[in-house]
Amino acid sequence: MAIKQKLLDILTKRYGENFVSEVKAFSEGRNIFATVIEKTPITKTVLMDMLSDELRLSWIDINKFHLEKSIDLLPLDTIREKKVIPISVVGNVMSLVMTDVMDVLLKDELSIVTGYEIIPVMAFPPDIIKTVESLKRTPSSDYGDYEYDYDNVEQIKEQTDFGVTEEVLDKSEEAPIVKMVNLLVKGGLNQRASDIHIEPMEDCIRVRYRIDGALHDILTIPKNKQSVLFTRLKIISGMDITEWRIPQDGRFRIKHKDKIVDFRVSALPTIAGEKFVLRVLDKSNLQVGLDELGFLPGPLAEFKHAIKHPYGLILVTGPTGSGKSTTLYSVLQQLNTPDVHIITVEDPVEYQVEGLTQIQAHAEIGLTFASALRAILRQSPDIVLVGEIRDAETADIAVKASLTGHLVLSTLHTNDAAGAITRLIDMDIEPFLVASSLILSSAQRLCRRICPNCKEEVDIPVEVFEKEGFEKPEGVVFYKGRGCEQCKGTGYYGRIATIETLTLNDKIRALILKGATSDEIKEFAVRECGMRTLRDNTFELFLQGTTTFEEVLRITSES
Repeated sequence: MAIKQKLLDILTKRYGENFVSEVKAFSEGRNIFATVIEKTPITKTVLMDMLSDELRLSWIDINKFHLEKSIDLLPLDTIREKKVIPISVVGNVMSLVMTDVMDVLLKDELSIVTGYEIIPVMAFPPDIIKTVESLKRTPSSDYGDYEYDYDNVEQIKEQTDFGVTEEVLDKSEEAPIVKMVNLLVKGGLNQRASDIHIEPMEDCIRVRYRIDGALHDILTIPKNKQSVLFTRLKIISGMDITEWRIPQDGRFRIKHKDKIVDFRVSALPTIAGEKFVLRVLDKSNLQVGLDELGFLPGPLAEFKHAIKHPYGLILVTGPTGSGKSTTLYSVLQQLNTPDVHIITVEDPVEYQVEGLTQIQAHAEIGLTFASALRAILRQSPDIVLVGEIRDAETADIAVKASLTGHLVLSTLHTNDAAGAITRLIDMDIEPFLVASSLILSSAQRLCRRICPNCKEEVDIPVEVFEKEGFEKPEGVVFYKGRGCEQCKGTGYYGRIATIETLTLNDKIRALILKGATSDEIKEFAVRECGMRTLRDNTFELFLQGTTTFEEVLRITSES
């Protein structure tokens, strides 16, 4: 424990190293706080006063407190596992006696679970442990429902054929489990998570948030909460609570800080139970428009010019999680006017936007991208968004639609902009149709921003630039994030889109008709048309001090 080391440091400073060596010898296998009191002249009051002065935290004698009511503020299993004792709640602040008041991670974890700001309070650690071991939940406790008296679904009496009982269903609607789910969801929003992962393990449930593209462990939940927790998630997501053997998808929305946030929920059966991933779909991100996505002036101008065309095909490529949907929806928001008819077909529908006609594809009942697209074209649309071009039939209809008076927006999974051209040809689209229909192809990634709170200058040797094929610019200051509490020690806070755009002209169309490869098209566009690659544009963000050199290499390693 960090508090133990702090005690040793104080004792060393005040009484010398020999004194501390003797204390360590006596405390072999025993609690060091108890050892100090028993084997030295230092009293409990003096010891706690020393710690209180050093840490500038108050301390209490836990033995003099009546805890019958206050322990109901936390589940008993949490109190026992974490060795903490709630004292009081005032407003949104909980005073919490902690065995180790220097454990910042535990403090943050309990803040997320309880929804309160945690104020740590010191007490004599052996007294805390003794008190925790003696605590019993009172039968009349309002919070006692959190102490469920059953284990996993497999062990519940009167289990139904569907793997969930009425008892589990009833418990999933009770206040404590509702509060737990709300706290997990709102905790993710407060920490800017793009995804919330709720993963069953062998002996617990792990919760992780994806923040700025990276997963962070947040907390673990006891295994015996799995049944009611997962049932609650299914209820609010509109899933079938009687089905746990096949994957399911659902969605729900909440109001958070005066805005509506949608969640797309995926449940996947695993050997330890169903794993849930909640994707955060914040529509406020779509209101910013193209100008605020972070594109550099060159690519931004090309994109704006492309969407002014009355018909044709615009493609945004990149891996999953690269911001393609946000970019396309930002375009649609800009084009969404009363005199324009916009229809989308997606699987699943990412954002529900007023003014758009949105279709959810269901391949299992025959409503594929291709069949939906055929029906859409009979609805007299001006602009069509196809969530993804996955097969030759969808590609063929999308290309032909773009040649018959419709502006078609869609995505592909390719590494660069030129790769989208050859991918369409590989899907048996005639080269002359690709050359005639395609207005612009782009490749997008998301790179992490340097945390503004801990941003500092860094020197990068010339050899590092040369090794990666760059020339070290003169007179430019380079930056990185040192790591702080705001960015959770990562050095990054938030993300920004970086993109390469390939606008087709007559020369590139001629190359397509000649059967040029994607590499040949890319090299020609860079050499003759002035196209800046994804690597070039991301390197420019680094020179501007927006991101780091490491991010440039990570984002563009395949481009």
